[in-house]
Amino acid sequence: MNRRAVFLDRDGVLVETLVREGRAFAALTLDEFRLCPDAGPQVARLRAAGLLPIVFTNQPEMARGTLSATTLGRMHDRLRAAVGVADIFVCPHDDAADCACRKPRPGMLHAAAARWGIDLFASFVVGDRWRDIDAGRAVGAYSLLLERPYSDCAVADARVSTLTEAVDAVLARAESSRGLHRPLSR
Repeated sequence: MNRRAVFLDRDGVLVETLVREGRAFAALTLDEFRLCPDAGPQVARLRAAGLLPIVFTNQPEMARGTLSATTLGRMHDRLRAAVGVADIFVCPHDDAADCACRKPRPGMLHAAAARWGIDLFASFVVGDRWRDIDAGRAVGAYSLLLERPYSDCAVADARVSTLTEAVDAVLARAESSRGLHRPLSR
């Protein structure tokens, strides 16, 4: 368990989020599924630094019946091909399922750690919502919030405006401290 990873939320970090009336929504069709222009180059920087880029995403639209497994699979095929992430972990449940994998719970992070031999405490989480940050904090990962009008996040280890700034911060921290940090008090 010595690998370091950067866990990236999908929507709002690597994929453009649809915002309506101040609320963020995930793409439901392939036409709506648009990668952020800087996603590929920034993930390449993480890989070049020896960090494992892994996507972790809540997709409750599957449980709600508005997103099919086939469409989600095609979206993720497109994401893997264009961005070069190592793996994608999905929670297909809605809040009502009370599952261990739905962020803010850290089930997807634990599953990735088990599959890839990841040291969660030496890893990073980049997200655009409180759920992403809380999942990362639950396992002791260094959390970076991409601030958005809908983020609703009171506590993060760092706050940035762009994915490029997030990657800059991750790389600086990984270089200076080998990815280790003390989590903020809760």
